[in-house]
Order: sequence, then structure tokens, then C-alpha cells
Amino acid sequence: MYTSFFGLNEKPFSITPDPRYLFMSERHGEALAHLVYGVTESGGFIQLTGEVGTGKTTLVRTLLLNRMPDNADVAVILNPQLSPLEFLASICEELGVERQNEPYSSKALIDALNRHLLAAHGAGRRTILVVDEAQNLARDVLEQVRLLTNLETSKQKLLQIILIGQPELRELLARNDLRQLAQRITGRYHLEPLSRDETARYIEHRLKVAGALGEVFDTAAKREVYRLSEGVPRLVNVICDRALLGAYAEETRRVGKRLVRRAAREVQGGPAPRGLPGWLIPAIGVPVALVVGASIWLLAGRADLTVPPDLAATPELTPTGGETGPGAAGETPSVPEAASAPASDPDETLDDQLRLAGDITYIGSAFSSLFELWGIPFDGDGAAACEQAADRGLACHRQRGSWSSLRQLDRPAILTLTDTRGEDHEVVLIALSGEVAELSIAGVTVTHPVRDVSELWFGEFQLLWQPRGPVTLAPGMNDPGVRWLRQSLAEIDERYRADPVDSPLFDTTLESRVREFQRDHRIDVDGFAGGQTQIIINSLLAFDERPRLLTARLARE
Repeated sequence: MYTSFFGLNEKPFSITPDPRYLFMSERHGEALAHLVYGVTESGGFIQLTGEVGTGKTTLVRTLLLNRMPDNADVAVILNPQLSPLEFLASICEELGVERQNEPYSSKALIDALNRHLLAAHGAGRRTILVVDEAQNLARDVLEQVRLLTNLETSKQKLLQIILIGQPELRELLARNDLRQLAQRITGRYHLEPLSRDETARYIEHRLKVAGALGEVFDTAAKREVYRLSEGVPRLVNVICDRALLGAYAEETRRVGKRLVRRAAREVQGGPAPRGLPGWLIPAIGVPVALVVGASIWLLAGRADLTVPPDLAATPELTPTGGETGPGAAGETPSVPEAASAPASDPDETLDDQLRLAGDITYIGSAFSSLFELWGIPFDGDGAAACEQAADRGLACHRQRGSWSSLRQLDRPAILTLTDTRGEDHEVVLIALSGEVAELSIAGVTVTHPVRDVSELWFGEFQLLWQPRGPVTLAPGMNDPGVRWLRQSLAEIDERYRADPVDSPLFDTTLESRVREFQRDHRIDVDGFAGGQTQIIINSLLAFDERPRLLTARLARE
């Protein structure tokens, strides 16, 4: 209905799992790497989990259509609510297994399947079973799945199994009576929702694939989509599709925050958070800008620090009620320097400071401060922050963790803090010294006890680091970065040595050493040398990567 109005070739936010629209975020890239590993290695299970709507099925479709080896035969089970006999029959039908004049029983089906797998193996072909919605598998069907891995030759398994499911699958496989099955899982990955920055890029990606030539959702609208969807791609699709329909009904080719909120209210069937009435914003636009500017001035003054010139500006409020984000056209009011600001207020809390700077604690502002720490420029009007970092030889790393995780990774990080009103703020953790944290709030440096920051932080952070090769080194890869990994592990501790140390092949011996390293350092044990593993290796080797979290300004003073 609205496609021709926006100059699109098709609807960009359909919820069907079309691989053409796959947005390769860092987590989706790592998840796909796990799946590719699963179809190129023999034996065991690969487990991929994620919340509803995070893109698991789209990843599987991409794997089947674009990443499957030419010599692979695949059976896909989309409806696992079957009996053990029906489950076996479905696998045989998918693979085209020829049955002899045998009775219809589990034994007959397994015998026929075994003959088929042996013949395929003799012909140099691989057989892969993909089970979607695996959290719905019954206990006796899961036992049957385990028994299928007993189909093997003297050297390798004949069937590779990939289980795709919701988080309940992890709980199911953690049961004591299923420990035999859980022990055969050789790779696990949990797919998280998108970050705020990734959500904005996801929206732009889908619009471009559909044929959009310009920006349709303004910056404030994309931030609102993230807040309402919490980064779940399917919810992003539903809200954006409805917002485009609303814009078409109003004959406007620009989607703002108001349309997004109304779309969410219609989709969810309940009230969405309301913003200021449109008629009121023109009357208060200038005063609000002045108040925000004064707030930053006071924040800087109370911290007895100055605001960097490139951040001493506030987003402009437009008469339509939409906000122009960082880098938008239009003049912005300047902020007085903090040299003449009032004295520090000892009673001011971190929550107070976040509220004062609320309109400019967006992800672009935080990345600007983080890039400055690395001594590289940040273009607010240019490509996405992680793309700009990649152009400079850096990489983004995002995870959920604790203060121990931050100290272990030892890099300045962007923290997502949530104030007591429920509003999110992106700030930069510059340094940690004991139980004191140094933060950059929209370019203004403040210090607070770690316990106070903990009250507003729920573990989400992202940082920059300098990789020595591919961001993720996976089993089966043949890359010079694998040689670096072998040499680095051997240098750290002989226990991690995997000979030959100059080999570029990521073999099973190296995977075992990586797992041992991960286990010793209490990080996710998956056998993949991803960002978290490589960053810790760099830190242990004292690789000259700056800046560091524990040796920054606060730690030296």
C-alpha cells in the first residue's frame, strides 16, 4: 500500500525470514560462524538459542541457501512436536531414504537411515539435520536425537545435528536426565537482541534493500523504535511497518518519534509513552534548548570540568515535534564554558547528572568520547561508529558482564545506564581505580563510587579493541590470524601450546587449548577465539594497545 509512496520496491519490514534482509550485526555474524562450523565439522551437536524474534530462523535460511557446502544433504525439521517414530520418519522423508519391504518401526527406520548415511559417506557427502523450535522436543524424542549420533564409522559421526530454539532449550538440556545429550554439544551460542546503534543501522539496511534512496526514519524515531522494541528485530519490523503505514496515511515521507509511538500503541493494543503535544513544542522549543544548554553548563560546573567544544551543543527541536539527531542540519546554541560555573554540589547524584544531560547522552555522543580516548576522529554524519572503527583497524565488542568483566578486558567502555525514570543513557567508563569510576557524560568527566553506578547499570557495555586478524577465529579456519593465536597462547603458558605453532589451521587440538584458556579465565567456553578471548590475550601479552581502563588518568592520580 505504502511502497510506491516511499519509492520502495517492496515492503521492507516483512516478518518473513528472507535472507536478503539479513542484517549482519556482530552477534549475528558470530552466530552464523557457529552454524557454518557446525556444517563443516563432523559429529556432535551445535546449539543456537535466542529470544523470540531475534533472527534465528533467518540465520538458518541464510545458512541453507548461501553457506551450505556443495557436498551436503540437509534434513530440516520445522515442527518438532512429533512422536519418536514420526520424528524418524520425517528425517527419512527429508533425506529421500529408500526403505525396503520392512515393517514401519523405529528399528526399520534407523536401519534404513544408517544404510543411507553410510552410502552418502562413501560418496563423499555430508548429512546434516537441522531442528528448528527445538525447545518443543519431547523427552523421548530428545533421547532419540541422542541415539542418532551413534550412527558412525570407526573414524567419524555420520550425522551432524543443529538444534535451534528459544532460551527454554538451554534449560531443557540442563536437566540431569539429559546430561548425556548435553555433553555431546560441541558448540553453543545465544543470540542477543540488537543494540541501539545496531537497531538504527538495521532499519536503514532493510530500507535500502527494499529500494529506499534517502532517510525515511529520523534519528529520534530510530531511537524510539529501539526503546520500544528493546532491539528485538521482529518487534522492530512490526513497529516500523505500522509507522510507515501511518506516515502514508498522513501523506508525510518522514517518520518521526510521534508516529513510532502511535504505531507501537496500535501494535501492542495498549497505551504507549506519550511525548509533548505537537502544538506545544513550537512555543517551548527555544526555552527547552536553553534549559538543556544550561543543564550541561551546570553539570560541567559541578564536576569542575569543561565541555569539549564538539559536544557543547544540544539537539534542535523542530516545529513538528521530531528531534534532529547528532549531525543534523541547523544551528545549535552554544554552551558557556565551565570556568565561571558555580561550585560543585556535593549532594548531586549520578541520577541527577544523567537527567540534566538526558537529551545528549545518545550513542553518537558516547562514541565521540570513546573515539577521542583512542585518538581518532569521529564523524557524526558519517558511517556507523563500528564501521568507522574498522576503517581505523579497530573493532567493536559488545557483551553483558560485570565489573570483573570490565577489569579483565581493561578497555574504556560505553555503559548503558538507566535512570530512575526508566530512561537510558550512554556514558563512557574512562577509568577504574579501586571502587571509584571515572565517567564521561556527554563529554563531561565526573567521578562516582562504583556502587552508585551499579544501581543504574544492568551489565550492558561495548568497547573498542585492536584485533590482530579476523575478529572471530573459528575451528576449521585457515588464516594467518590462527598462527598468531597459536603463538600467543604458547607464549602465555606452555599448557596452551598447540603444535605446530606456525600452522594457520584451526584444528581440534587448538580448539581444545582455546577451551582450556577460556575455562582458566572464566569466560564463555565455546572453543572460538572471539573478541572477548582475543582481548584478554592481548592484555596478557601487554600488547601495546591504548587506552586502558585500569591505567588511565584516574589510576595515575
